[in-house]
Amino acid sequence: MPRVAPPVVVSEEQRSVLKSWSRGRSTPTRLVHRARIVLHAAAGWTNQEIAAEVGVRNTTVALWRGRFIAKGIAGLEKDAGGRGPKPTVQHGDIEAEVIRKTTQETPSNATHWSTRTLARAMKISPASVRRIWTRSGLKPHLQRTFKVSNDPKFTEKLEDVVGLYMSPPENAIVFSADEKSQIQALDRTQPGLPIKKGRAGTHDP
Repeated sequence: MPRVAPPVVVSEEQRSVLKSWSRGRSTPTRLVHRARIVLHAAAGWTNQEIAAEVGVRNTTVALWRGRFIAKGIAGLEKDAGGRGPKPTVQHGDIEAEVIRKTTQETPSNATHWSTRTLARAMKISPASVRRIWTRSGLKPHLQRTFKVSNDPKFTEKLEDVVGLYMSPPENAIVFSADEKSQIQALDRTQPGLPIKKGRAGTHDP
């Protein structure tokens, strides 16, 4: 005989909370899944049917069905033993250090951090780094270039050059070159600006 899952009875007050969780865009995914599991269980669905609908394992459905029966809403809010994010990753000091390293340091063998290299340095998961970057608006892989001239006649020369393209002399041929042969740039002429929330790092070309 196949095992029959224990029935789930939900009060109107509990149903209101569960529906709110199941529809809330800001609700953590784990609570959305648990709320949907209990609501379907209360409607008489089998564990197999719920698992297929929610996209989880049968054992997961059985776990949260049992937790709700035993502890109600409170049983869904607290992660089961061994589940959920590690407390150290959520700690404010860890997040602050991830932001500091991202904005103030670079790895020894690269121009910027990736989620994997920073995760190894911090001994946390790449997914945790990615979440912190997203919350902080940091995108270390993006860089923008800029050029600042100290030439007091820069504007005048710029207008002359642009004028050749916009209105060249009659029967004239305009040539342009963007680099000098046999000359290699060994250093930046202007200091770059560091990465910060809402702004990519910058450097001169």
